[in-house]
Amino acid sequence: MRKPQIDYTAVFHALPGMVALLTPDLVYADANDDFLRLAGRTREQLLGRYIFDVFPENPNDRAAAGMRETRTSMLRAVATGERDTMALLRYDIQDPERSGRWVEHFWSPVNAPVLGPDGNVVLIVHRVEEVTELIRARGGLGHDVRARVLEAELFTRARELQEVNERLRRAQARDREVALALQEAMLPAPIPVGHHRAAVRYWPATGTLNVCGDWYDLVDLPGDRIAVAVGDVVGHGLSAACVMGQLRSALSAAARVAAGPARALEALGLYARRVDGAESTTVVKTFIDWGTHTITYSSAGHPPPALLRSGGIVAFLDRATDPPLGARPEHVPRPEASATFTEGDTLVLYTDGLIERRAEDIDTGLARLADSLARHAQDDPEALADALLADLLPPSGNTDDTALVVIRL
Repeated sequence: MRKPQIDYTAVFHALPGMVALLTPDLVYADANDDFLRLAGRTREQLLGRYIFDVFPENPNDRAAAGMRETRTSMLRAVATGERDTMALLRYDIQDPERSGRWVEHFWSPVNAPVLGPDGNVVLIVHRVEEVTELIRARGGLGHDVRARVLEAELFTRARELQEVNERLRRAQARDREVALALQEAMLPAPIPVGHHRAAVRYWPATGTLNVCGDWYDLVDLPGDRIAVAVGDVVGHGLSAACVMGQLRSALSAAARVAAGPARALEALGLYARRVDGAESTTVVKTFIDWGTHTITYSSAGHPPPALLRSGGIVAFLDRATDPPLGARPEHVPRPEASATFTEGDTLVLYTDGLIERRAEDIDTGLARLADSLARHAQDDPEALADALLADLLPPSGNTDDTALVVIRL
C-alpha cells in the first residue's frame, strides 16, 4: 500500500487546541487556527513579533506574574532541551477591539523544545489550553468541574515530577559510576613491603549520592621503611573524588622528601589551601621503620591508628592529633609522636566510616574496633581486613565510605 503524502503544515493548522511555534528568542514563527481564533489575533498580528509585545501583561494588576512565569518556562525549555509544563496560570488579554479593556483568562500551558540536527533548540512548541470558564464555574456542577480541573493539574504536575526524578536518578547514577572509577584508578594495590604483609580495602557507601573522598596510600621509603596514610575529604560525589586524587598525590610526593609525617602533613596543608573543597579534610600519616621498630605518626583531625599487639592488646596512637587541613588561618608546625612495636604486631589505619555511627559517641566505635581486633588477632592481614568490615559496618549498609589499611609489622 502506498504511503500517503502528509502535509504537515496543514496538519499543524488543523490541530485541535491552541498551539503556537516560537523561536528561542520568543518570537512567533507560526500559530494554528485554534490559537488565532481563541486568542483573538490574526496571523499578521503574531508572526515575527515578540510574544509579550503581542500579549503584554495587564498593567492594572500589580500582582500579575504570568509574563515572568511564562518567559521563565520557555527559556528553561530552551536551556535544558526538556519539556516544561507550567502550573495553572492567570494571564489577562487585552481586548483587540477596545483598547485599555482587559479580559480575565486562565490557561494551562506546556512548552516543548524542537531540536535541530546539531541538538540545539530551534523552536518552542507552546501549547495552551484555556480553562477560564471551568475556573469561573460556580454552583451546581461548578464545584465538581473545578475539582476535575485541579485534579488534572495535580496529575500533570505529578507526571512531570516523576520524569524529572527519573532524569535526576540517571544523572546521579552516572556521577557515581565515574566517581567510583576515578577512585579505583587512584587507589593503588599495596606495594610489596619485604616479608611483611599488607591488605587494603575501599568500601563505598550504600546509595547513589554517597561516593565520597576516602583514600589510602603506601609509599616505599629508603631503607626498611614505608609511609602509610589514610584520609577523608569532606563532601560526596565526583567533586570529592577529584579533590581526593589531588591530595593523595600531593601527600605521596611529600612523604618521599619530608623528614617525617608531621612535615609531610605541613606541606599537604599548604598545598590544600589552593585546592577548592580541600578544607576540613582529615588525614593521618605514619612512617614505619623496621630498623628501629618504631612507628612515627601525625594526625590532622583523623581517627587514631590502632596498634594490635601480638598478645591481643590494642593501643590507639592518639598523642599527635591536630585540627584538619585548613582549620587554622595561619601555618603552624604539626605535632609528631612515636610508638615502638615488635615483630608480629599489626597496624590498622582507617577512615571514620568504619567506626562512627549517628547519635553515638566516637569512643563507642573505637571500643567496637578494639574488640574486633582482639577477637581476630591471629588472622593474617587479608582475613583481618575482611573481618573488620564484616564486624563493624552495619548490615543495612554504610552511609559513609570506608578506607582501610592493615599491615603486619
